[in-house]
Amino acid sequence: MPRFPVDFGGALVRFREATSEQAASEKGSAVVEFIMLSLLLMAPLVYFIVTIGQIQGGSFAVVGAADQAAKVYVMQKDTSQGRVAAEQAALLTLADYGHAAEQAIVDIACDRGDCLSGGAAVTVTVKLTVPLPMVPFGEALSLDAANLSASATQIAGRFR
Repeated sequence: MPRFPVDFGGALVRFREATSEQAASEKGSAVVEFIMLSLLLMAPLVYFIVTIGQIQGGSFAVVGAADQAAKVYVMQKDTSQGRVAAEQAALLTLADYGHAAEQAIVDIACDRGDCLSGGAAVTVTVKLTVPLPMVPFGEALSLDAANLSASATQIAGRFR
């Protein structure tokens, strides 16, 4: 069997030269690739976190608005004043959380004909539409992140 001379030294030198030329031509590209990939992956993640924060804030807002509106309603002298005061309380609570009045609907229901009679249960439901954050023309396109709803019930006092 014929034996061929093996020249590992020359092959190793050629391999080192080839890899050093390739490394010199790609110097600094890892930083660029890292920045591009991190922007590509981090931008949607940050947007997702902001959207979830808006939805959570809206959730807190509707619960607080429904609770405050129900409490204010049962403290009024008649139903027309109660409805106006409850709507104002709900919209003020939503405004405290940064939501516009146009995004909310306040509904008031009673278990009796006279809502303010002693022992009557008054239920206030607040519905809120949370738009997608940072979307231009979002209201024209009706792009919503969530539709939230909360209810609160208060019993009208017997003694006034």
